[in-house]
Amino acid sequence: MHAYAIHTQHLSRHFAAIRAVDDLSLDVPRGIVFGFLGPNGSGKTTTIRLLLGLLEPQQGQAEVLGFDTRRQAGQIRKHAGALLEHTGLYERLSAEDNLEFYGRINRMPAGERRVRIRGLLTHFGLWERRRERIGQWSRGMRQKVAIARAMLHRPDLIFLDEPTAGLDPVAAAGLRDDIATLVERDGVTVFLNTHNLPEAERMCAQIGVIRNGRLITVGSPDQIRSGPSGSRLEITGIGFSEEVLAQLRRQRQVEAAVRKNGHLEVRLSDPGDSAAVVACLVGAGAQVEEVVKVKASLESAFLKMMEEGNDAR
Repeated sequence: MHAYAIHTQHLSRHFAAIRAVDDLSLDVPRGIVFGFLGPNGSGKTTTIRLLLGLLEPQQGQAEVLGFDTRRQAGQIRKHAGALLEHTGLYERLSAEDNLEFYGRINRMPAGERRVRIRGLLTHFGLWERRRERIGQWSRGMRQKVAIARAMLHRPDLIFLDEPTAGLDPVAAAGLRDDIATLVERDGVTVFLNTHNLPEAERMCAQIGVIRNGRLITVGSPDQIRSGPSGSRLEITGIGFSEEVLAQLRRQRQVEAAVRKNGHLEVRLSDPGDSAAVVACLVGAGAQVEEVVKVKASLESAFLKMMEEGNDAR
């Protein structure tokens, strides 16, 4: 078994002058939820289509579950499930009939098919309503059936493109719990496209950030939060005059320094420079009583990356 569920090298796909995916090199370990973050139009959905073999790259290569996306796309889709922009469900059919139909397409034996359908619908709390037409259901309930469809043939990898988009908070939270349970219980790898940053922070073991088709960072949520510009200090003390703050702001590692709610808040370009900040304050005549390091949220770290990209243009 390959160590990585997904392995790409210099993967690229352009549409006229638009570089939808640009030189993407990425490794996704098996058995985790991997979050792929980026604004709308950054290349997230195009990446999934490349990995499923639905689009052919113009440069580079990719392996999914050990299969080459150019030559073995059929094998990839046999061993992977996907929920893309649309659910792909037939709204005039019941939940049970939808899953029965897709089970037959995947050539699942009848006995295995029935057991699997019952198990998934029970897990999602839908078994008692299995014979109802899903066109009458809420979006959250239909979304659960769509994920059950993607999981039906016991894939090793499942692609989810904005699975909680448009759901109310209760339905979204329930769906996140369902996905986490399936990953933990079945050892499935989930490739999650999202721009919902709190969702990614809660669910993902690793995160990749894409901007304008280019991968700009990969790591755990903690690593991304702790990156450059990912740290700030809350300093309690006295003597934080404007003259002291002006001297502090001249330090190369200090991005901002303001008094807020009775303490001094300092944003650093390098999270390891807190000792230099304290030394500067003391040297300028201030008295420091307490220093608390506050990690940036994933959202603030992500927004900083997007701002840097806009500045570069």
